[in-house]
Amino acid sequence: MLCLLLAATAPAASEPTTPTEHQVKAAFLYNFGRFVTWPARAFADSTAPLLVGILGEDPFGTEIDAILRGKTLEGRPVQVQRFQELRDLGPCHILFTARSDPAFLQQLFATLRGRPVLTVGESTDFTSRGGVIRFYLEENRVRFEINVRAAQRAELWISSKLLKLARIVGEESER
Repeated sequence: MLCLLLAATAPAASEPTTPTEHQVKAAFLYNFGRFVTWPARAFADSTAPLLVGILGEDPFGTEIDAILRGKTLEGRPVQVQRFQELRDLGPCHILFTARSDPAFLQQLFATLRGRPVLTVGESTDFTSRGGVIRFYLEENRVRFEINVRAAQRAELWISSKLLKLARIVGEESER
C-alpha cells in the first residue's frame, strides 16, 4: 500500500530511487488528506486551499514543496505553510510537528482544542498525549498509528481504508 500512496506523489524518474524517510512522510501527509474528511466549517468556501502546516523544525526542507506542488484534493489546491513557534500558528488543516517535549505538546493540543486540524507528529507519546497520527519506524519502514478519539474530538472523519493501514489507538469510530 505504501507503493500505492507514493505512486500518487512521486515524480517520474529514469532510474528508480529509494525515497528518503522524509519524502515518504511528506507523501503520507498528502495522502492522509485523501482519506480524511473535514467539517465544512474548516474551509472558507468550496475553493479554499487545503493547508499543510509545519510547526517548528522542518525536517522536509524543500522536498515537501516539490511533492505537493500542483497537487489538489477534492478540487482544492494544496499549500504548505511553515510556522516557527506556536504563537505564529495560523489556519491549517494538517499540522506536522517534530517537537516532542511534553509541555509543548500539551500547549499545542490545548491551542487546537475545538479546531478541525489533523495533527501529525513523530514523538513516541504523540498520540497518547492527544495527537491524531504518529509516524514511527518499524523494520526500516515508515508506519503510522491513529488516535481515533483525538480525530473525533477534532471533528475529523477518517476513512476505513486509512484505518486498515494504521495501528489504532483509542476507540474506533462507528462512522
